[in-house]
Amino acid sequence: MWKNYLKTSYRTLTRNKNYTLLNISGLSIGIAVFLVIFMIIRFETGYDQFHKNKDRIYRVLTVYKNNKYGVNITSGVPAPLPAALQNDFPDVKVTDISAYPSFPVSVLKEDGQIAKSLKTDLFFTEPSFFDIFDFGWAAGNAKASLNDPNTAVLTKKTATLFFGDWNKAIGKIIRVNNDFTLKVTGVLNDVPEQTDFQFKVILPISLLKHAKSTNWTTITGQQQCYLLLPPGMKVSTFDEQLKSFSRKYRAADDKTIQALQPLAKVHYDAKNEYEGVGNFSGKIISGQKVGLLWLIAAFILIIACVNFINLATAQAVNRAKEIGVRKVMGSNKAQLIIQFLTEVFLLVLTAVIMAIVLVLFLTEGIGHIINMPITLAGIPLSTLLSFLVVLTVTVTILAGLYPALVLSGFNPIKALKNKAMAARSQGLQLRPVLVVFQFVIAQVLIISTIIIIRQMNYFEKGSMGFEKDAVINIAFKPDSVRNSRLNYLQNKLLTVKGIKHVSFNNTSPAEEDSWWTPIVFDHAMKPTEFPIVSKYADANYVSTYHLQIVAGRNINPAAGTKEFLVNETLVKKLGFKRPYEVLNKEINMWSGFARGPVVGVVKDFHTASFKEGIAPVFFVNQRSNYANAGIELATTDMPGTILAIQKIWTEAYPDAPFDYQFLSDKIANFYKQEKQLSALFQMFAGIAIFLGCLGLYGLASFMAAQRVKEIGIRKVLGATSVHIIYLFSRDFVRLVIIAFLIASPIAWYFMQQWLQQYTYHISVGSWIFLAGGLGSVIIALTTISFKALSASFANPAKSLKSE
Repeated sequence: MWKNYLKTSYRTLTRNKNYTLLNISGLSIGIAVFLVIFMIIRFETGYDQFHKNKDRIYRVLTVYKNNKYGVNITSGVPAPLPAALQNDFPDVKVTDISAYPSFPVSVLKEDGQIAKSLKTDLFFTEPSFFDIFDFGWAAGNAKASLNDPNTAVLTKKTATLFFGDWNKAIGKIIRVNNDFTLKVTGVLNDVPEQTDFQFKVILPISLLKHAKSTNWTTITGQQQCYLLLPPGMKVSTFDEQLKSFSRKYRAADDKTIQALQPLAKVHYDAKNEYEGVGNFSGKIISGQKVGLLWLIAAFILIIACVNFINLATAQAVNRAKEIGVRKVMGSNKAQLIIQFLTEVFLLVLTAVIMAIVLVLFLTEGIGHIINMPITLAGIPLSTLLSFLVVLTVTVTILAGLYPALVLSGFNPIKALKNKAMAARSQGLQLRPVLVVFQFVIAQVLIISTIIIIRQMNYFEKGSMGFEKDAVINIAFKPDSVRNSRLNYLQNKLLTVKGIKHVSFNNTSPAEEDSWWTPIVFDHAMKPTEFPIVSKYADANYVSTYHLQIVAGRNINPAAGTKEFLVNETLVKKLGFKRPYEVLNKEINMWSGFARGPVVGVVKDFHTASFKEGIAPVFFVNQRSNYANAGIELATTDMPGTILAIQKIWTEAYPDAPFDYQFLSDKIANFYKQEKQLSALFQMFAGIAIFLGCLGLYGLASFMAAQRVKEIGIRKVLGATSVHIIYLFSRDFVRLVIIAFLIASPIAWYFMQQWLQQYTYHISVGSWIFLAGGLGSVIIALTTISFKALSASFANPAKSLKSE
């Protein structure tokens, strides 16, 4: 019997080639989108899930609590915290990690000469890091390779880059920033894509100065602490002990505490107060985005199934007599349902195979667009097969059950007498509802896409309060030799015709990871209760980045003079109403490390992305902390100017690789997540509207088949093609407008929720909704007109010659 079902289904599908092709096309696209979204979600939610003790690994966060200024959370920890934790909790494995991106490394020959210099990412840690995390060793081991402070560990890829063959790396010598000469004692397997620890070179933490620091107040996000709880220890119990630990090492009036964050939450954006504080990779995903992607995947698949229903019920008009004959010959309803579900199963199975082929061809391009290495090969075969089986069965039921019930329910007498009447009698009014549903989803995606694109344009073009478009930054590691050449380097650079200004500092105005520190203001008895972004800069910083001084003057360029600039937000947080009131007040940071008067106030500017509010900032001309050159370029012949800069830079620092970045590109990287979301929405909105048009085509086909004699009569009586198009379009436009009225408030609500995560965002105007609705109407009319024209061109004599 099943053989007969399959044979009959195959004949039916091959006989109706256009119907079959349309259904397979729609379903394959919908299933392909579902597969792609499944791969994206699986990739994003799989970060650091390969560690065998992942459920017991936690990151230690620093939580500032203040009654007046609220809660501020950072992933950074005080320098002495990891050692203190290990001392107080010997059963807990603790590791200290400091990350420094884009550091100069020189590969040395046997005679000590430099073979090559390049920049790479450094991780400073200790052997316990490998007791907590599972990164495989290709050569060497943690204890032997990192106990000695003059050693280095490379990944295979890095070792191959340095020495041509990673097998030759052991025993070779590298020099890091002219500070450390180190022997390679270990090689790690290449780091998986799905980890936030994207290290290339690992060095002992003991090489860093902060490893011996006793300062519990200064924190940078570059230093983080992870720990592994012993089996059986309750997290809540240790969390309480951690609060007592915090009070033990801090002043009595210091309310700063440490908190635990599970490893599984490190990759996620803010969902509760202990999430969304960033990680070493700079990549995060929100739980909201994961839910949104699942929702879009489901909706795209449902739209494809709705298309199938529309096309199948439209085709029912042509199969009414077939059903009547089958019933007269003895087929019962259950047999007809199985027959039609078998047809649907064959269609869906073919669509799944085509979807897999589509995914195989398109994933590389899609991955490039969204900057994510998605691939079917990354999914275990058993998981993929299980997913495809469930998907095939689900789509078969979703798409096939209703048409099967409709077709099997035809009255055989009516079906043999009048196929159109038989079709109308089955309550096919559901199809307009399904088309409205399709266009609600499509218009929500279109409107949301327009809003996201406008917000992205705001990110790119919105004023941040400083010059970012023609400025390059060149990072370098400060040391006494380089500091002694800064004046020479600046003077040489300013002789280049295409250079406007040169400033040496520690960071550009806006950074993803800033240095935060409290200060003692105006001889107060204790430090400020809120952290402040600290920036070290020379007197040229203001002119290079076009900052505006609103009170006082710029800092003195003379070496050794300690003076401070502050921004307007810091003035307000210190309790002053007018900028000039803060002038000549003393700032003391780190117990006299830098002490001097406030000589000027700069207009507020953004120190991070538009997601965050403007932070309090101070500048001090502390030359020993300069680690960045900011160079403003003229807009003419930038490539030539950069080549001239490279030549001068290499002459001044022959051992430091020249590696520059446009400030505008750095700021654009703040919004990688948003760019990814924008690209996805644009793709999915286009697919949704395409599938929606297939649905309209199905409904138009149904109407054309039902009204074939009516159209013939109208043409005989003088109706033109325009009249026929109007006849078809009137009802469809009404459906699209109904969909627009439903979609607009839904899109408005969800986009308002999305925009609220940014402190600075666009306002949503009514024109955005009108544009989305008008675009849908135009697309719908185009689709309908195509079918209406073909109906209007039909020969009326053929339409009227038989009942």
